[in-house]
Amino acid sequence: RLAEDGAVLLGKTARCEFGWKGVTDSPLGGVSRNPWDPRRTCGGSSGGAAIAAATGMGVLHLGSDGAGSIRIPAAFCGVYGFKATFGRVPAYPPGRLALGHYGPLTRSVHDAALMLNCITRPDARDALALPYDPVDHCAGLDDGVRGLRIAWCPSLCGAVPEAGVARLARDAVNVLAERGAIVTEIAPPLPTPRAHFEVLWAVSMAQIYRRIPEAQRALLDPGFAAIAQAGLGIDANRLLDAIAARLRDGTTMGVFHTQYDLLATPQMPTTAIAAGVDYPAGQSMTSWLDWSPYAYPFNWTQQPAASVPCGLAADGLPVALQLVGARFAEATVLRASRALERARPFPQLPGHA
Repeated sequence: RLAEDGAVLLGKTARCEFGWKGVTDSPLGGVSRNPWDPRRTCGGSSGGAAIAAATGMGVLHLGSDGAGSIRIPAAFCGVYGFKATFGRVPAYPPGRLALGHYGPLTRSVHDAALMLNCITRPDARDALALPYDPVDHCAGLDDGVRGLRIAWCPSLCGAVPEAGVARLARDAVNVLAERGAIVTEIAPPLPTPRAHFEVLWAVSMAQIYRRIPEAQRALLDPGFAAIAQAGLGIDANRLLDAIAARLRDGTTMGVFHTQYDLLATPQMPTTAIAAGVDYPAGQSMTSWLDWSPYAYPFNWTQQPAASVPCGLAADGLPVALQLVGARFAEATVLRASRALERARPFPQLPGHA
């Protein structure tokens, strides 16, 4: 779609193997590093796209987000990342058990909205795509947030953000309140869906693994192979239980958005972790999901969500606010994102303004 509209395609950017985790490294491609500090990760799985956006290698960058893979690298690299409602951006071939969302990583909200105008066009091969809506995503971007009802929840899924991250994210929410939004701090509206989510995630990886010839499986990232093999052992009843839990949580969030237009959280509880590892050592973590509690719930519930840069922490690394809308409410998320961008222009990587 971008090529049809005259975009000049510069190349493909790095990701982790099959998008299985929240950092960008692989046995084939090596370690992709954060342009703000090469000792840190750029996030993932669409980490190369975030690096390219932050450094100005290109203007428009495409990400895929099955559990945070647009928003994690956007937050760590200080760019804008937008995950549309599931099915808004048609995808072929399909996969990921209706977890995979697609969208832009850019240096401005307007560029993301312009890109959405293009990539949301219909594709008859995607049987799960939403009906095409020829809306102009750039329309109304500067209409502001006056009267929008925003729920602020830093403790979603039991998350405990670092103090500096929490302060910057809360300051960003205060900016929206100063511009007329009605902000309420709330308790988490969802139970923690991680156990059920991990069932779907493992089964989705097992689907990929099964199609790889046995002779090539020794070449795989060992972490991907392990989660895929675990997925092979999940029976139909566990999978159906997970799907039932997902439907319940989708209902919960649907009702939630009759009271609130947006849910706001920190995008990540920490600034970028060390490069070359799946999770920090010495913190009782066993999975990249341990340090990314805010992202995957909204793949689970299929809602639009954006990672909006909101400042630099004491270590000089970017921090982001997550804005989550009701299903199909892309316009509300974009408008609030733009209001924050206008009030506090996004920090630019030194030397790449």
